Amino acid sequence: MSSNPAATAKRIHFIGIGGIGMSALVRFFLHEGREVSGSDRSTSAITEALAAEGATVCSSQRATNITPDIELVVYTEAMMHDHEEMVAARSLGVPMVNYFEALGLVANEYYLIAVAGSHGKTTTTAMLIDILEVAGFDPTAIVGSLRAKTGSNFRAGKSKYAIVEACEFRRDFLHLNPDVLVITNIDYEHVDYYKDLADVQSAFRTLAEKVPKEGFVIADTTHAHVVPVVTGLTAMVVDYRPHIRLEQSIKLPGLHNRMNAAAATAAARVIGIPSSVSTEALEGFSGTWRRFEYKGKVNGALVYDDYAHHPKENAAAIAGARELYPHKQLVVVFQSHTYTRTHELFVDFAEALARADQVIMLPIYSAREENESGVTAESLVDAINAIGTPAKFVPTSEAAVALVQQTATPDSIVLVMGAGDVTKVASLLTI
Repeated sequence: MSSNPAATAKRIHFIGIGGIGMSALVRFFLHEGREVSGSDRSTSAITEALAAEGATVCSSQRATNITPDIELVVYTEAMMHDHEEMVAARSLGVPMVNYFEALGLVANEYYLIAVAGSHGKTTTTAMLIDILEVAGFDPTAIVGSLRAKTGSNFRAGKSKYAIVEACEFRRDFLHLNPDVLVITNIDYEHVDYYKDLADVQSAFRTLAEKVPKEGFVIADTTHAHVVPVVTGLTAMVVDYRPHIRLEQSIKLPGLHNRMNAAAATAAARVIGIPSSVSTEALEGFSGTWRRFEYKGKVNGALVYDDYAHHPKENAAAIAGARELYPHKQLVVVFQSHTYTRTHELFVDFAEALARADQVIMLPIYSAREENESGVTAESLVDAINAIGTPAKFVPTSEAAVALVQQTATPDSIVLVMGAGDVTKVASLLTI
């Protein structure tokens, strides 16, 4: 088989097919006419959509899903290596790559625009897709969410250009070889892997050094966390700050989204797209799934759903809500994601969430972690109350829904935030 099995494999199996990134790759291979199968722990709207699009989705995860005709297995990085499908693939000698390795094998064949950063990369990636579409550049694209415009996380293009979201977790983005690298911002994140901010910066620096001398790195060149990453690179470094337009007409609120728009505009500019075209595209940009996504109303209160799971993201989402609705009471329903992140950023979480008028807190979403620090959602509630913002712990999503239903009025806005399963609160509130 070729040194790039993703280029030649006719039959590909995905372990964890329903993941937001994995499903985008499935769609890529289906578009190319490959035969694709996969499994997941449970069915979802995504797995049902993939089945409708031509993938064979196995209803359970077992060794018999791996058949001798499979030429490549792609597995989600969250999968344990003793998973029976992976054991079966090894016993049959089937090549295996994780999602990020597979993404690199696919994306590096294109003129690659990679969007990295601690926050905002999904929105910036989706903005760039819209800009290149309007400009007629017809990109292939993979984004870590569902575009509101299409309901998909994949775009099939016919040009040399590809746009992908580049995640820094476990240095996974180092599988990519970008021609244009966008760095939206850098903060201490993924605290279960990186030991400190300098460790995060070292990963971004390594990625930035992969950009060729004729390529471009787009960044805020004055941000203290970014400066050591972009100083002295071989590639041309372009500051996106001159493209920030505070008066820009975009549907997403907040300074952070105007900065995302500026980064996308700067990236488009270096490949020859005039800023006027970007402005036109951004005025029509309709957002992505779970990025300040309007869900409906409860008792006349507007309900929004947001993926924000880091204090900086919480603060930005709250600021955006305040910008849109300065006179409404802001009720936040929050579920912290992982014990390590909650423990390491505890004070920052309390201060960010206290900017709301009321906080309803769900138990911490463990994401398979053990609670070695002993941190609890109840202790975070206590810290928010100590700052002066009313906060209450609830044990279940249903309890959160009931509490919101009791207190929400047309004079309030409900913002559901978190990376776990808290999203179902927003859905239940607006059925």
